[in-house]
Amino acid sequence: MENQNNAHITTLVLTLVGGYCDTVTFVTADKIFSAHVTGNFIVFAYQLINGGDITAWIKLATFPVFVIAVMVGGWLTSRSHKKNTVLFVEALLLALAGLLAIVLPVAESKTIMYGLVMLIVFALGMQNAFGKLFSKATHGPTTMMTGNVTQASLDLCVLIANKFKNPDTNISFGKQLITLSGFFIGCLAGAYFGKQLGLTSIIFAGIAMLICYFFSKDKNQ
Repeated sequence: MENQNNAHITTLVLTLVGGYCDTVTFVTADKIFSAHVTGNFIVFAYQLINGGDITAWIKLATFPVFVIAVMVGGWLTSRSHKKNTVLFVEALLLALAGLLAIVLPVAESKTIMYGLVMLIVFALGMQNAFGKLFSKATHGPTTMMTGNVTQASLDLCVLIANKFKNPDTNISFGKQLITLSGFFIGCLAGAYFGKQLGLTSIIFAGIAMLICYFFSKDKNQ
């Protein structure tokens, strides 16, 4: 039961952060996805055929940054005795991005804005690394929801066919509801706070990640 509760908390916080950061950067930073970076390919292509300038190519720069972050996350995990070190690093990076957005003239400099976005992308790459390395720590991917929606749909089909009397499927469906709800709420919060506060609102994601780190299981492994 304790393992399950830890997985619930970790999943909820990580999906909240994933949806939140993705939406904040999309709303405040030239429509850049920071968590689901492959979405930037679509935005890049759209801007390119509509006469986009050099800033359109920034979308593609998120991909190598993300790849490097995942590699660093894997390396940190192999070197650390603490399972969730990568989450702690992500928390620090997100908090740093929020603090820098407060003190730096983000509104006056696209260079600064893009630099902060890349820092956020790097942080979310670490989260993706955690999800792959410790797949049992969450109920599924926490930064993109296609696979989770697919699983929830399959579970719902089985539940309907069995008149909602399949215990295992009930549990699986409940896990997907936690995942999807967390991401959706994160998106809503990201849209609101991103519009009101700009990139400085990323600091809230850093705080959430610190909470996730201290409450997630097996920090000392």
